Amino acid sequence: MRMEVWTDFVCPFCLLGEHVIEQAARGLPVEIEWQPFELRPHPMPTLRPEDEYLPRVWKASVYPMAERLGVPIQLPSVSPQPYTRKAFLGLQYANQHGQGNAYVSAVMRAFFQKNQNIGEDPVLKNIISELGLDPAGLDSMVQSPAANEAHDEALARAYALGIRSVPSLRLNGQVFSGVPDAESLRNVLLALAQQP
Repeated sequence: MRMEVWTDFVCPFCLLGEHVIEQAARGLPVEIEWQPFELRPHPMPTLRPEDEYLPRVWKASVYPMAERLGVPIQLPSVSPQPYTRKAFLGLQYANQHGQGNAYVSAVMRAFFQKNQNIGEDPVLKNIISELGLDPAGLDSMVQSPAANEAHDEALARAYALGIRSVPSLRLNGQVFSGVPDAESLRNVLLALAQQP
């Protein structure tokens, strides 16, 4: 089974959604394909943690959900929040080497659990290196017209499919938005796994 998941590395609900998806898919033949969705592509201004919006949303929604799910998370102090295009180009590189899932997890944890600026080359290269890959691969992807074109095409495809928020997932032709309920998602996956 193939599940496409649209994410942005600066969205806390994507880290929480990753946890739920991992739980729901455990032990089942599910291939997760992470797709890029930049909430604030350059040159749109990114959010600042010292402004009123982020602390309010985190207090009202992020922290209660994270506590319920048992996922450690903190509002990063990186200001303004980084653009994520470069991190997504790194995902293309990780995917080429079968490390997409590990990369997505590591980038989100670097931002939301280690308070690291995932827009900076040294942070992304360290993640790539920890996956056993050559960190110079990030430079190759950033400088590659083909990789940048593939990223732009993936973003255009997301919009064409009606993706407007993250996390969103597509399973068996259906698109679901928001952090899924683990039990409901697992039931859907179990039903699909039993189909001939």
